[in-house]
Amino acid sequence: MKRDITQRLKDEHQLILRMLALLEQNAKRTEEGTFKNYRFYLDGVDFIRNYADRFHHAKEEDVLFEALVANGMPKANSPVAAMLMEHDLGRAFVKGMEEAATRALAGEAGQEEAIVANARGYLELLRDHIAKEDDILYPLAERVLPEEMREDIVAGYRAAEEKSAAGFEAHYRSVVEKYEAEAKNQA
Repeated sequence: MKRDITQRLKDEHQLILRMLALLEQNAKRTEEGTFKNYRFYLDGVDFIRNYADRFHHAKEEDVLFEALVANGMPKANSPVAAMLMEHDLGRAFVKGMEEAATRALAGEAGQEEAIVANARGYLELLRDHIAKEDDILYPLAERVLPEEMREDIVAGYRAAEEKSAAGFEAHYRSVVEKYEAEAKNQA
């Protein structure tokens, strides 16, 4: 039986999806004028940049995708190329959300539309992106990557995780839990 190389990534997707649900809920409330906690959006940017991008996407881009390419998948015009393009597009939405939330926190009026548009753009992109990875790319990787590559893939994930500070994952889980509790209390 082959060693599983994608379950850890799927598990990380679950925490990311929880943050996306918060973004969706708060973007709707911001649009309605009932949510003005712009700090939430900056905390969301921090979560996305550090947990989703530097921690999770780094494993995909630097380990799994590289293994797929090394195993014969083309880097261009391939599922890997599509996933990389979507990672970059997501980063643009995050930057736009950060800029608008920063201006709103500084007291600049009229930033809600940009916050909402970038939050929704990101969450819609990433939900679709995660579905493609979980339902198509990861099962493909499980089928095509040979056993002799799998230990190196797992070691690559471990090395990426070791670059993070102690308590890194627990910190970002607690950020999500804090905002979930706030949302539940406001419902």
